[in-house]
Amino acid sequence: MLTNYLKIAWRVLLRRKFFTFISLFGISLTLVVLLAATAMLDAVFAPRAPETRAARTLGIYQLAMHGPQVSWSGTVGYAFLDRTLRGLPHVERCALFTVQQTALSYPGGRKVSSYLKHADGEFWRILDFDFLEGGPYTSADEAAANPVAVINETTRRRYFGGGPALGKPFEIDGQRFRVVGVVRDVPIVRIVPFADVWVPISTARDSNYRHATTGNFMAILLARSRADFPAIKSEYQARMARMELPDPKLYSRFEGGADTQFEALARFIFGDEGSTTHAPQLAGLLLLGMVLFMLVPTLNLVNINLSRILDRASEIGVRKAFGASSRTLTGQFLVENLVLTLVGGAIALALAAPLLAALNRSGLIPYAQFGLNLRVFAYGMAIAVFFALLSGVYPAWKMSRLQPAAALGGRS
Repeated sequence: MLTNYLKIAWRVLLRRKFFTFISLFGISLTLVVLLAATAMLDAVFAPRAPETRAARTLGIYQLAMHGPQVSWSGTVGYAFLDRTLRGLPHVERCALFTVQQTALSYPGGRKVSSYLKHADGEFWRILDFDFLEGGPYTSADEAAANPVAVINETTRRRYFGGGPALGKPFEIDGQRFRVVGVVRDVPIVRIVPFADVWVPISTARDSNYRHATTGNFMAILLARSRADFPAIKSEYQARMARMELPDPKLYSRFEGGADTQFEALARFIFGDEGSTTHAPQLAGLLLLGMVLFMLVPTLNLVNINLSRILDRASEIGVRKAFGASSRTLTGQFLVENLVLTLVGGAIALALAAPLLAALNRSGLIPYAQFGLNLRVFAYGMAIAVFFALLSGVYPAWKMSRLQPAAALGGRS
């Protein structure tokens, strides 16, 4: 029966080529935007190098302080992280690092702006960077404040013309370092690993960061397993509650949490409420946005499908007169709409790939690596099927309600 449905669907689509073209245009345009958005979200949140252990990783990305009349929120200080995270149970490794900051250099008299990040030795043991030369600096380098650095391939090209950089000295932000490793570029959308140059935290010009409750630091925690997340979050909340506030006259409590990156984004959007997670609300908001974006093309496709039904009233009347059930006709129309939508989805996939490649080449997003993979393809097909059902259920129901006598007379 399914084979017959598919044959009929193909013939129906070829019968009214203009309607089919308009339908495919609307479907493809809608799905190509949704596919591009899905690919971007995948590039931000999905486990991929160097964040291959994202499924076991929590982060401390922000901190807030609240009082009766004033509130503050921002990134965290080294001292706060050092006191709350060291020795956390169920944590395999803990790494501290700064938010990347712009740093200037003048190789050969040229002005070069780079993103500089200070990170400890554990940073390289949690994240899996792809090293083109050498390797990472270590916790021993951090302890000794050795002036060593890891650079990305773009920095190697800017400083050394793309030639070997291992062991060579270079200057950045007025300090001199020696290259111990070169890694592939990491997109800026991966906020934890992204930078052009990474150096030990202890090489910072000023050591006052060691005593700061607030600052420009973040941290990542590698759990032994995902099942340990609740215990880690609970212990972090307990330790945070015991921390001394920098100004008890202004602030009465700390707020924050150990979050996945998606939970951290939800916390940023919906506010910091301790251990409460707003991830389900954010997921629901994204789903609602997708449905609303599809609403207008869905209504257009519904109208076109209803026109198709009216055009085929006599055919439907004959089939019902010969015993075709409403269920059979509904199934046939849903298959027709699914075929149409999947063809539009295939066109959208073909258009999304060069669109994402052009965005990568544009340089608007540094080192962007947006692209289609099996995960994005699966999401795209799921969106296409959802779109097919959303736009096909009502016309299919309308078709099944046509009365044989009225349909044979060309009336709906």
